[in-house]
Amino acid sequence: MPLIQGLSVAPGLSQGPVHVVRARLDSAPIWSLRAAEVESEIGRLDHAVAAVSDVLGRRRADVAKAVGERDAGILGVHQMILQDPVARAELDTAIRDDRINAEAAVERLIKRLEETMGRLDGDSVRGYAADVTEPWRAVVSALMKSDQESIAQAEGKVVLAAAELTPEAVTFLPRERVLAVVTEAGGRFSHGAVLARSFGIPCVVGIPNLLARLEQNMPILVDGDRGGIVLRPDEATLEEFDKRRAIRSARDRVLEAHAPLPAIMPGDRHIQVTVNLESVRDVDTFDVGHCDGTGLLRTEFLYLERTVFPSEEEQFRLYRRIVDSMKGRPVTIRTLDIGGDKQLPYFRTPKESNPALGWRGIRVTLEWQDLLRVQLRALIRASAHGAVRLLLPMITSLDEVLAVKKVFDEVRAQLEEQGYEVASEIPVGIMIEVPSTLWILDDLLEVVDFVSVGTNDLVQYLLAVDRDNVFVASLYDPQHPAVVRALKSIADAAKRAGKSASVCGEIAGDEAVAVMLAGMGYDALSVTPTSLSFLKFALLSTSAAEAESIAEAVLEARSSAEIRAVLDGVRSTLRAAIRAKDAS
Repeated sequence: MPLIQGLSVAPGLSQGPVHVVRARLDSAPIWSLRAAEVESEIGRLDHAVAAVSDVLGRRRADVAKAVGERDAGILGVHQMILQDPVARAELDTAIRDDRINAEAAVERLIKRLEETMGRLDGDSVRGYAADVTEPWRAVVSALMKSDQESIAQAEGKVVLAAAELTPEAVTFLPRERVLAVVTEAGGRFSHGAVLARSFGIPCVVGIPNLLARLEQNMPILVDGDRGGIVLRPDEATLEEFDKRRAIRSARDRVLEAHAPLPAIMPGDRHIQVTVNLESVRDVDTFDVGHCDGTGLLRTEFLYLERTVFPSEEEQFRLYRRIVDSMKGRPVTIRTLDIGGDKQLPYFRTPKESNPALGWRGIRVTLEWQDLLRVQLRALIRASAHGAVRLLLPMITSLDEVLAVKKVFDEVRAQLEEQGYEVASEIPVGIMIEVPSTLWILDDLLEVVDFVSVGTNDLVQYLLAVDRDNVFVASLYDPQHPAVVRALKSIADAAKRAGKSASVCGEIAGDEAVAVMLAGMGYDALSVTPTSLSFLKFALLSTSAAEAESIAEAVLEARSSAEIRAVLDGVRSTLRAAIRAKDAS
């Protein structure tokens, strides 16, 4: 059957029923209905309208009792709006004739009401649009809540589909229930894509008119290797798919044999291979004996899993669990890095015209120092139970580092005065992801213990390409000559200062790029747990001298095409080595 082509952002082969979800916190999903589903969808709408009307009625009674009927009147108006026969007829027509789900039909009604009110004269009249649409927005929320509750209560695994690849879409269900993720839009290096790869979930984006083609529970085949999907695959397609999965399994067996080995390249060059973690649950998905520690714990995802800010005690328990799980291996904990498309539902950052250049990362926590102090207290307390390192995101100046270190020293002294046991040494490092740090790196290295390159953001800032903007996603190029030369300059600066330099961005998980980075002089790489075995194989199969030659060839290249040609050659060599081992 024909493959509907998209763009692969996470490899893997999977198949199963599809479930359409919202892409963002403020968006409703849309999918097509079969004729047999129309009446049940009308019933679903009726149930949501009745539930919202009941809530409004209770609130009206409470307000009337507390302050009088006059102030309670608007809630009665909202109840009447939900019973408007014209609006209900419009919704029923959308569901019956256009065969779209109830959420999408109500969203269409809200948009029509807003446009109608917007054309009327007078600010007060236009402002009334909020009152008219508010109860219908509550209906959308009720529908989405019921949909999420129904799928959450189910037991099967599903392929998630959405309009856009966002963190909300990827984390809609527990990862063990997600077979794959497919979307209409999204970039290979967006935060949603980073999550999909971290979770080891096959993911394909850029599929035209995806949602219009889908029905809930439609069987779908996801080819994350070739970047496409097949809807309602026939027996012949499934048979060919199973053969490819068998070949993939054979390759994985070869790679897994190398996972427990230390990454010592021929020529006696030892590269520390650590893992990026998003959740305490991640440590249960792989053998910690296969890594040298945690190179990046993205703590924002610990916050995203909650409905309120986690307390010091909650954070301490989570950090300690990860520290204990690593069995003496270092755990690098990055302070809260929110902003842009990583929004906490209980702490909305201001709406910004350019969030990538806005209030995010260390800028948020230095301004809201209570957040920073609570997190530092938990982190420092966890240091008594294992090797903990502190990593600061979005650093742009020496002043920021000094400000955080001042708070760090104050918090540490306070904990010691209170009788807490803390480690004598807690290394402090910074993320290199903003171009300004490249020109002041020697100064920064005088006051930090290590640096870790966040290539996901460094690339977008160097190339002025928003990695979450679908219009310029094709310009996001980690193999741009400016990027690889910047990476080399960072490794050289760290070597001069006698400090450790690692790469924790997504490109480190590419086996050819990992070899290149080793050749540039990086002594540590941090990748998703699913990348460990291939990365170990690549480093163990390439001598230090060969890696240096590869790095030199890349640095001499004048275009992305030339760099890709060098790295493609490395990939071909490594894949040939895998086939040879499998054959033997």
